[in-house]
Amino acid sequence: MAKILGVDPGLTRCGFGLVDGKKAIDFGVFQTDAKSDPAARVGEIALKLQNLIDKHNPELVALERVFAQANLRSVMGVAQISGALMATAHSRGIPVEFFTPSEVKAAVTGNGRATKDQVGLMVKAILQLNEIPKPADVADALAVAVCAQKRSTKANTEAQRKWVAASKAANRQLG
Repeated sequence: MAKILGVDPGLTRCGFGLVDGKKAIDFGVFQTDAKSDPAARVGEIALKLQNLIDKHNPELVALERVFAQANLRSVMGVAQISGALMATAHSRGIPVEFFTPSEVKAAVTGNGRATKDQVGLMVKAILQLNEIPKPADVADALAVAVCAQKRSTKANTEAQRKWVAASKAANRQLG
């Protein structure tokens, strides 16, 4: 199984979780002050993510896909951190894959509409952690990494990649 870095991108709180198999190697949250200069905030989180990638050398970076919401400022922050992370991964030859929030929830809980509490509880169980990772951004990042383990088309074996592709094609046909 590949070492995967899952990220729940955000400008105020950026959750990260590195998994290898059913083991959480490193996880936490990078935070910035909402009153600080946005460029400095993006740079601060980008540098921390670069250091994390250099320390652990993941084989895949998995991100929660940005989805439209009413708070444009929040969407912009997520997009800015995602872009910085994609550039870092690209410069190191690490593939990046995106998963929607419902894909992540379904992969971890079996229900694409699971609550944050349900996701946290399942992350704790799957990764055999002593407690639910807090804040929720950390549990979400670990869930993204677990989702990538199950659904990635860029990690895993050739047989697993074919199975994932066939599964996604079947889901598209079902509507």
